[in-house]
Amino acid sequence: MVAFQDLDPLDLHKLLQESVDRLVLVDVRTPAEVARGTIPGAQPIPLHLLPMSAGSLDKAHSVVFYCQSGARSLQACLYLQQQGHDKLYNLRGGIMAWARNGLPIAPADKQAP
Repeated sequence: MVAFQDLDPLDLHKLLQESVDRLVLVDVRTPAEVARGTIPGAQPIPLHLLPMSAGSLDKAHSVVFYCQSGARSLQACLYLQQQGHDKLYNLRGGIMAWARNGLPIAPADKQAP
């Protein structure tokens, strides 16, 4: 059973506007990548630190992972699925697809807490 699904950038943008209080957006890129810009409202958790941070992600909330291209965020979904999460999403194409669609990217120091 697949406990996560891919979202395209426009679907994620719409979802963020509709359910921001029930949705956790996680950037699994490295700190150096995050420093180049992030999707507004994302919290950074580098993929290699996810096993230590997974407990902070509430299973009652939907979690959307993204990275540069979608590969590492897919790994994050697979890992959280093994930990019992069932409301998981992967941003297909990552932040590169987000940017190609003209969606907002905030400087890392301007992201929401």
